[in-house]
Amino acid sequence: MGKTIELTDSTFDQTINGDKPVLVDFWAEWCGPCKMIGPVVEELAADYQGKAVIAKLNVDENPQITARFGVRSIPTLLVFKNGQIVDKQIGAVPKSVLASKLEAQVS
Repeated sequence: MGKTIELTDSTFDQTINGDKPVLVDFWAEWCGPCKMIGPVVEELAADYQGKAVIAKLNVDENPQITARFGVRSIPTLLVFKNGQIVDKQIGAVPKSVLASKLEAQVS
């Protein structure tokens, strides 16, 4: 079963520069919509095991990365490929929306 990876300011760059697309969920404990989308992100980790990396970054604990990508509202979900942002979603959305963003990047 696939599992999300917890990212930090120090592990972020290494993770997004891998050979698979990476979906990063920028979230915080106090964020209601983040709690709604959390289970969806976990399901995607299982669905895309071996095809993509599904990760979460706590904005309160990792201010450097949060600021670097200009994340001002959460949840913000960024899709990276070869270290570059290729797609983005702000706010809670159905699983199908995130899956289609990932599907476009999985080769």
